[in-house]
Amino acid sequence: MRLFKNTLLFLVINFGALALGSWLMNNGPMTTWYQNLNQAPWTPPGWMFGVAWSMIMFCFSIYMAYLFMSSPSTKVKILFVLQFILNISWNYIFFNLHLVAFGFIILLGLTSLIAFFLWNFKTTLKLKSLFILPYFIWLCIACSLNLYILLYN
Repeated sequence: MRLFKNTLLFLVINFGALALGSWLMNNGPMTTWYQNLNQAPWTPPGWMFGVAWSMIMFCFSIYMAYLFMSSPSTKVKILFVLQFILNISWNYIFFNLHLVAFGFIILLGLTSLIAFFLWNFKTTLKLKSLFILPYFIWLCIACSLNLYILLYN
């Protein structure tokens, strides 16, 4: 029951973050600015982003529920809040402010933070650490897409 409640809590928070991030990007992928960018040839189709982020946040919610149950420390809470801020802020910085280089720096920070989660808590969570792997993989792809735009525009 505790796992279910914690998972539900993190689902609400994480999908709330997705909604807030989506709102902050102000139709970002549909804007003329984004459409006119020289995008990487491996850029997924638009629908893939919603599917990927939904799966990522579902898995990340389970990961955080397990982590919070096994290690409800201030450190875990701070890392989660930092992840939340970095994740949401990229949308605004990249799509609204068009600060591609700063967006890339934010993605590198977020990817490093998720890598820290993966590495630092793997002995605590063991195989349950795999729930954060989709997030890490997607962020590596996102970094490559952002870097391509940075270098070729």
